[in-house]
Amino acid sequence: MNRAVRDTTPPEAGEKDLFELYGDERIAHLTRLCARGFNRSLTLRLAEHGVSFGQWVFLRILWKEQGLTQRELSERANLTQPTVHTALGKLEQQGIVIRRTEDGNKRKQHVYLTDAGKALQAVLEPLAVEANEAALQGLDADDEDGLRRLLILILQNLATDEAEAEARGQRVPPTRGGTV
Repeated sequence: MNRAVRDTTPPEAGEKDLFELYGDERIAHLTRLCARGFNRSLTLRLAEHGVSFGQWVFLRILWKEQGLTQRELSERANLTQPTVHTALGKLEQQGIVIRRTEDGNKRKQHVYLTDAGKALQAVLEPLAVEANEAALQGLDADDEDGLRRLLILILQNLATDEAEAEARGQRVPPTRGGTV
């Protein structure tokens, strides 16, 4: 959502301290801090509705496409299948999703939103917009578009880097111990 005008007042004194604190940090570290901040901002808003950030991740995916398998959800959310299984169990207990088998394949369960899960979209998506707008205070529409282009370029560069490493036989190790 582009907005032509945003608050562009200079940072408060306390905010200037952040420029001093983080002015020489690597972009990767700043990006991680921003991602954490975005998540926390949205988590605060979602909590008022009894929805966790983890549940939000799956709801966003399912609002776009229902009937996905646990494996497909795992891939799209970039989470392990056991994590997805646990989260889906909680969502099912809350009456937000249902799982069912299709085409006689009892091993593959497809996930669908209930009417309550579908209704959450109208309530929760504005909270994400609100969190995004809070984060982007002080950026005008051109700044926001430029930032979006730069972040997409960074994502593309990192995907290329990973693909090149994989072509050399290197794989990203798991984050929770174990071997690849």
